[in-house]
Amino acid sequence: MAIAHKYTLVDDVKIHYVESAYKSDEKSLSTIVFLHGFPEYWGAWHKQLDYFSTHYRVVAPDLPGYNLSDKPTEISFYAVPNLIAFMAKFIAAISPCQSVILVAHDWGGAIAWPLAAFHPQLISKLIILNAAHPSTFTREMINNPIQRQKSAYIHQLISVSGESLLSNNDYRYLIEKIMVSSKADVFTDERRAQYRQVWRQQGAINGMLQYYRAMPQLASSHSDNGSPQAFDDKYLVKSNQVKNTSDIKIPNIRINHPTLVLWGEQDLAFVNENLDNITHYVPNCSLIRFPNTSHWLQHERPDEVNSAIDAFINQPLLSNQ
Repeated sequence: MAIAHKYTLVDDVKIHYVESAYKSDEKSLSTIVFLHGFPEYWGAWHKQLDYFSTHYRVVAPDLPGYNLSDKPTEISFYAVPNLIAFMAKFIAAISPCQSVILVAHDWGGAIAWPLAAFHPQLISKLIILNAAHPSTFTREMINNPIQRQKSAYIHQLISVSGESLLSNNDYRYLIEKIMVSSKADVFTDERRAQYRQVWRQQGAINGMLQYYRAMPQLASSHSDNGSPQAFDDKYLVKSNQVKNTSDIKIPNIRINHPTLVLWGEQDLAFVNENLDNITHYVPNCSLIRFPNTSHWLQHERPDEVNSAIDAFINQPLLSNQ
């Protein structure tokens, strides 16, 4: 697959993206935009780009703060409302004349869910891989102690020692604690070397941590009996974003687009209960579960993921959509 590396300027922030288009004399091709998550880059989608580039225009950016894209230093830039508006402008810039099919994972999904809700004209269909809907995720953070345990690592990431935690020992924390796959052959030595090169980009570790530092509300790291969880003192954080569960508000994010959720059930970051009653917020939602698959769904099950996305994309829209 031949890809072109390109840049576009959005609000004076330079965004790197790759693009590959099947050359055809037929009508304009539909565009698929792929948004990666933490701690990845556009290459997270290489097997999807290769598959879909034969019949679609495919675009995969490095999110701001990552890899070859600019890395704004202000935490306010990474506040979710700004990220939504920013990525909406990116989509409008690379596809000004037609809506896109949006595919997203992890933090890319955290942006994609509300982007589809608040900028519906930009999106024709939405595909989410292991990214909890903001409303159900907040519900589970409030009510589900297991979700709070799974999210406890965020307190380490937003601590004053977060950057050194990720960078020390040649990014050992990222390799051994985050990029943990249910399949031993997914993150090979070659792939890990590629990720290390991405993380070595100047400002990249700080950039990816900014997303977490700008989270508006995060449940306390204290356990249910009120005692602190077992973190070293250097990783403890005091922040006004950390709240008691009684003070956390559930956002009302409703999406009317045809939506497909692909979900690996062995996710270390999300409980499967995030899927419960998701149709309350996304009435036109289809769900495919992968029981023996982790958070890294598109890496572990690329053929099945590609087939599911392809089938969903080619389902005809209902007349009232």
